[in-house]
Amino acid sequence: MSEKIFRLQFQLVPDGCWYTNLRSALPPPVWDRLRRAAYARAGHRCAICGKTGKLEAHEVWDYDDERHIQSLRDVIALCPACHAVIHIGRTALCGKEPLAQAHFCKVNGCTQSEYHAALGEANRQHAERSRYEWVTDISRLPDLF
Repeated sequence: MSEKIFRLQFQLVPDGCWYTNLRSALPPPVWDRLRRAAYARAGHRCAICGKTGKLEAHEVWDYDDERHIQSLRDVIALCPACHAVIHIGRTALCGKEPLAQAHFCKVNGCTQSEYHAALGEANRQHAERSRYEWVTDISRLPDLF
C-alpha cells in the first residue's frame, strides 16, 4: 500500500538548521522584495489552500540526506493557517496545535488518524535529519525574484 501524499505537509527543519533563514540573513528591503515576488507568483493567494487575505512568506527547502545539504527550492506565499501546520512544532509550543490539526484535515480531506500518522512520519524524519550537521545552499535565490 502506498503512502498518501498530502497537499499540505509538515516541513520540520533539522535542529541544526534552526535560525538559518533568509529573513534574518537578508537586508530587510531585499527580504521584502523576495516575499512580495512570492505573493505575486501565487496571485496573492495561499499557494496551498488558495485563501486570500493576509499572507506570509515561507522558505521551502530540499534535503539531500546523503550529503547533508539543505538547498533552497522556493519561497512561497502561505496563509497563516497553512504556515502554522507546516511549522507544527512551533505551533504546538504556542498551544495552537488543535487549530492546525483541524486545518490539516480540512485542506487534505483526511482523518485525525491520518494526521497523526503523517505527523509521526514527519517527526521520525526530523529526528533522523537532526543527527547531522547540514550545509545550506541558497544558490537558487536569484531565480526567486
